[in-house]
Amino acid sequence: MYPSPRDDCEGGTLYYVFVHELPQKALEHIRRTELLAPGIRIGVAVSGGADSVGLLRILHELRDEIGIVLSVVHFNHKLRGEESESEERFVAELARELRLEFYVASGDAAAEAAASGTGVEAAARELRYSFFGQLMCETEEGAPRLDKIATGHTLDDQAETVLMRVVRGSGMRGLAGIYPVFDIEVDDEFVGAIVRPLLGVRHTELVRYLEDIGQTWREDSSNLDAKFMRNRMRHSVIPVLERQFNPAVQQALSELAEIARGEEDYWQNEIAGWMGTAIHWAEPEWATSGQQGLVQLQPFNAKLRERMQQPGPVVMNATVDRMWLLSEPTAVQRRAIKAVGELAGFPLEFKHVEEILRFASEEDSTSKSLSLPRGWSVTWEPAALTFLTPDLRSQERIPSDYEYSLPIPGQAMVPEAGIVIEALRTEVDVEMAGYNPDHLLDPSLLPKKLRVRNWRPGDRFRPAHTKSAKKIKELLQEHHVTGTARKTWPVVVSGEEILWVPGFAVPESHRLKSPGMAVVIRERPLAEE
Repeated sequence: MYPSPRDDCEGGTLYYVFVHELPQKALEHIRRTELLAPGIRIGVAVSGGADSVGLLRILHELRDEIGIVLSVVHFNHKLRGEESESEERFVAELARELRLEFYVASGDAAAEAAASGTGVEAAARELRYSFFGQLMCETEEGAPRLDKIATGHTLDDQAETVLMRVVRGSGMRGLAGIYPVFDIEVDDEFVGAIVRPLLGVRHTELVRYLEDIGQTWREDSSNLDAKFMRNRMRHSVIPVLERQFNPAVQQALSELAEIARGEEDYWQNEIAGWMGTAIHWAEPEWATSGQQGLVQLQPFNAKLRERMQQPGPVVMNATVDRMWLLSEPTAVQRRAIKAVGELAGFPLEFKHVEEILRFASEEDSTSKSLSLPRGWSVTWEPAALTFLTPDLRSQERIPSDYEYSLPIPGQAMVPEAGIVIEALRTEVDVEMAGYNPDHLLDPSLLPKKLRVRNWRPGDRFRPAHTKSAKKIKELLQEHHVTGTARKTWPVVVSGEEILWVPGFAVPESHRLKSPGMAVVIRERPLAEE
């Protein structure tokens, strides 16, 4: 805090008020980056924790100077019982104290995770962002309730995100970390944006600020739960890096993210220039035949029409000029191949990209085709590589059958289900603190590699604490899993025995019975890649 002189107009005396430095630091950042403009309606997403409460108090202090209309937004994920309810009441009371409009909603993130086959964190984010989108779509007298929503992500969050992606394996986009601005779309239409004004602020700075102004907050007990990778990074890995390698490691990781975002912006502009010059898109013949002119040349195919209307990768072929590709530096080659997969809607790992480039470099390829994820393929010709969408006359839009190796420790990308499955080795104490014992596997009973595949008719599974094995089809019905998620629902197997199914306890036969090393299998969205 520092003294700022003010004139007392009536008494003609000079006096000082103490102004905290943090809001001024935030104001400079907001103006430099143009995150907020006068007149916009902005909701602050407040969970009750120090970061979000700090953001609310800072923007409340700055609202007249910036010229914004401020409100409070809270989403209750129903994950921690009375603690979640207490946080909602706390945030509601804080909004009343500050005389701000309060928007609140709730949803059962755990139930959503079980139904959708995603992790709890991913399901919670989906529910929360859906609520945000709703607030930016709804109108009051012709104007949206909110133009933007601000979240309290800090420099610490940025550093943790970058480090987690480095450990998991990431390209430049992953290293870009948390973006300062994130557009929100509803039904493929832009409705508003999420902004992060505190990405340059440390968590400790916010805590000091709140203490200085006498503002309380709530501590989320799940922030200490070691089953979450972010918590292990925050409480175990980063402190070691700071003590033994670089005291400013969080700042360094945050700067790396900023550099990576600049690199990504450059490459996105370059990629846009390649489209229509070196890379061309066209509908496959089978999708257009019989649709030209007044006479239908082929009989109506109801199944084809149904498959073409389903969500999934585009129904387009992409042709890449092979001579252009091979004449470019390796960085351009990799970006071009990766871009085709991203724009088409089928993900490519580093190994896929390298395999395609080796295939492209062959002067007289004996193999004329390579299989790619989600039923796609790429063919070799002297002048071009052609990426072929699945022929929906005989194939599904997204094939439901798949099988991948899962090393321990390691991960398997499952593009058909839009997820990554991880097998982690971890040490658990006598009380198994931070872990659900029903999700811990005994490594001594496991092979070095497992397999991930989709469930098949006739598959049976017996979670711990159940009387007998049940058909997975019945388990999914009981959990209301339907549609594409049901078709591609993953299982992890050893031989023919199923050891893991999302949303269920592991089998009693392989469950960890005593403290020591354990194997935990979990999933995360493929979008994080």
